Amino acid sequence: MKVTVRDLPNAQDTNPRQRQVRLAKPTIDLNTAPYAILLMRVSLGVLFLSHGLLKVFVFTLPGTAQFFGSVGLPGFMAYPVTFLEVFGGIALLLGFYSRWVAIALFPVLLVATFQVHWANGWLFTNENGGWEFPAFFAIATLVQFLLGDGAYALSTRLRQRQ
Repeated sequence: MKVTVRDLPNAQDTNPRQRQVRLAKPTIDLNTAPYAILLMRVSLGVLFLSHGLLKVFVFTLPGTAQFFGSVGLPGFMAYPVTFLEVFGGIALLLGFYSRWVAIALFPVLLVATFQVHWANGWLFTNENGGWEFPAFFAIATLVQFLLGDGAYALSTRLRQRQ
């Protein structure tokens, strides 16, 4: 099934020819949309999980806390951020309340974008990484919030049992 979105006539329009039809072609294929959402959800889950595990196994939590302090963040925040990234990533992979997990992770990425990477310039290939990737990552997380779980989500199965 495909959904077509068209402009509705405005009651104030006296001349229908002046009204523009912006979207006249099918815009969403409901047969494939859940799989596109699944792909977004799993990609975000892998990214969050890998970033969290990087903090645990490579940088170590004390090292991450020290880095947080060096960029003007409270060092103790390394622990809840790592927890959010690891368990949020797992929840996204499983499709466990993806919408709410994504919106909970969004502020982490805003801080990463503006507090950590902003001064390094736009390109992520700049020294210490620019804000390009974390900003896109933040927007993708916001899109996940707007889209919901997608296909093969644990939350969907849990709701079906109730």
